[in-house]
Amino acid sequence: VSSFSISMYLYIDRYQVRFQNKFTMQEDGTSYQDMLLEMTGQKTVPNVFINKTHVGGCDKTMQAHKDGSLQQLLNGENESYDYDLIVIGGGSGGLACSKEAAILGKKVMVLDYVVPTPKGTTWGLGGTCVNVGCIPKKLMHQTAMLGTAMQDARKFGWEFEETVKHNWETMRTAVNNYIGSLNWGYRVALRDKNVNYVNAYAEFIEPHKIKATNKRGKETFYTAAKFVLATGERPRYLGIPGDKEYCITSDDLFSLPYCPGKTLVIGASYVALECGGFLAGLGLDVTIMVRSILLRGFDQDMANRAGEHMEEHGVKFLRKYVPIKVEELEAGTPGRLKVTAKSTETDEIIEGEYNTVLIAVGRDACTDKIGLDKAGVKVNSKNGKIPVNDEEQTNVPHIYAIGDILEGKWELTPVAIQAGKLLARRLYRGSTLKCDYINVPTTVFTPLEYGSCGLSEERAIELYGQDNIEVFHSLFWPLEFTVPGRDNNRCYGKIICNKLDDDRVIGFHYLGPNAGEVTQGFGAAMKCRVTKEQLDSTIGIHPTCAEVFTTLEVTKSSGGDITQAGC
Repeated sequence: VSSFSISMYLYIDRYQVRFQNKFTMQEDGTSYQDMLLEMTGQKTVPNVFINKTHVGGCDKTMQAHKDGSLQQLLNGENESYDYDLIVIGGGSGGLACSKEAAILGKKVMVLDYVVPTPKGTTWGLGGTCVNVGCIPKKLMHQTAMLGTAMQDARKFGWEFEETVKHNWETMRTAVNNYIGSLNWGYRVALRDKNVNYVNAYAEFIEPHKIKATNKRGKETFYTAAKFVLATGERPRYLGIPGDKEYCITSDDLFSLPYCPGKTLVIGASYVALECGGFLAGLGLDVTIMVRSILLRGFDQDMANRAGEHMEEHGVKFLRKYVPIKVEELEAGTPGRLKVTAKSTETDEIIEGEYNTVLIAVGRDACTDKIGLDKAGVKVNSKNGKIPVNDEEQTNVPHIYAIGDILEGKWELTPVAIQAGKLLARRLYRGSTLKCDYINVPTTVFTPLEYGSCGLSEERAIELYGQDNIEVFHSLFWPLEFTVPGRDNNRCYGKIICNKLDDDRVIGFHYLGPNAGEVTQGFGAAMKCRVTKEQLDSTIGIHPTCAEVFTTLEVTKSSGGDITQAGC
């Protein structure tokens, strides 16, 4: 029977009842209607069943034809599966994918379980971004910026007591209360869309079957036609004596019940610089231990400028050192720790005492303990990342992966959300639109924020050659900074243009206030393939920082002066 003729029939098991207009033409049509309404919740006809599986009306039958599930049903597949889709991971990507699939009429389950940190920290539904990432980070960054704003305020005429203190507990409580409201909101949203959320650890035992273990150790088994892996990442430890016993990571910092005091941040990632930056902004003594370079993978010109600004504002950097041992000198909240470190260039050994040691040396994909070998999913053994095709499909056709665990893709919340939504639409709505991983804008929330989109200068040279790119750049002084007289000519903007393509902008970089807001707009322009000429013809908004990109004249190759006398 063709997929088109199916819409003309009602299938119940192997029996066919052909109807002409409506059930009431049958002698017992009303009873059929009542029975089907109770079974399916569908009042209209046709009402299609295949091998005991309810498909729906004509539109849903045609959709099933487009997404391939109709053929699976006709072939006798999917008979015994509990769910159309099981999503493993309740972070941004997993939630987006599951809700979209449910909206499209599929039976969906989400499994999410947070393994406690070595310090015992855990959190609710929503994943890294909401609980221990973007959200608390931005709020604590804002806390630090308010401290700077109070210093500026006096220069603008505001008068208040000289003694200003910050209360860590008040901030932590406010931030965590907000996060708690988000956790609850996600649970409500899943319930409203009929997504079954289970707080349990999922592990494959067969290609279509998982074991879910809850916090009490109870095991339950579920099957699904398709799976989406969205397990995210967790902070990496150092593998040295004392790291898990005495150190914390960003998973612990945002709900730390006490002020961390004198802090050593180990690492040079965006997490290290962001956390070190806002802790220093709260008035704490902060040292960042850097093994090699700042912000690996980002434009190094911008990374070093961001680091220089932090250093000028009190953050100390220990460069070319790695820790080899952490010891507890005194227990407490905070206590006292001794860190022994070794130079990466010589045999020099140094020691230092701190109240808190924060490890931020990268993150590992949470893929090694979910039974992927039993499902046949290939994983990069070096980093735990999962290779996928351009539709986020793994080597196992019915298993997909999204978010931070993908090999060679951005580790950003909005990327995971976009990929999750589009994946569900391709699977269940017949869409062909794929997630675009090119020219993704992002921002590092260092004390002086760094926004970027497109290629770094190093990568542009590597791809196109030094002679085929042009870099236009300028220092600038935000009007807001002029009255308090701070950070003169520390803000910086540059664009990288491809000479071989009408001076198309292939890299955008901004170091200054409100970097996320500025970069978001230019990110849209880069999606539209903006050129240098188009930026030049755009009228700037005065007085703003973003207008600098409409007036860039000096190229790096010229060596011309890019300093400004004022805003």
